[in-house]
Amino acid sequence: MPDLLTWLPGLIAGCVTGLLSAFGLGGGTLLLLWLTLFGGVDQQMAQAINLVYFLPVSAGAIPAHARNGYLDGGRILWAAGAGALTAAAAAWLATRLETALLRKWFGGYLLAMGRLELLSSRRGREKP
Repeated sequence: MPDLLTWLPGLIAGCVTGLLSAFGLGGGTLLLLWLTLFGGVDQQMAQAINLVYFLPVSAGAIPAHARNGYLDGGRILWAAGAGALTAAAAAWLATRLETALLRKWFGGYLLAMGRLELLSSRRGREKP
């Protein structure tokens, strides 16, 4: 029974962040925070895991997005292939870069995404 309690929180965190990621709700960022703050994983490995984690999560999201008409059938294979290659290459790179640099890049990414979200929400409220 102690073994179950050891890996169960990580399994639950992985499932929850995977669902959030599949719907584009920032689950990857939450996974990264979970791994570094509670999982005892160093920044480099956590970012590599997060990038590789993108592969099964996106594969699981594709059928739902296709069913809802959000995908362009002619471009999906190219986009999926490019995403998979980029995720794998970035995961490899993340394990080779200095942790301080990764933290700065990730912080910059979060700030840029937050700014984009704020700007897009403001545009949505403006009257034409």
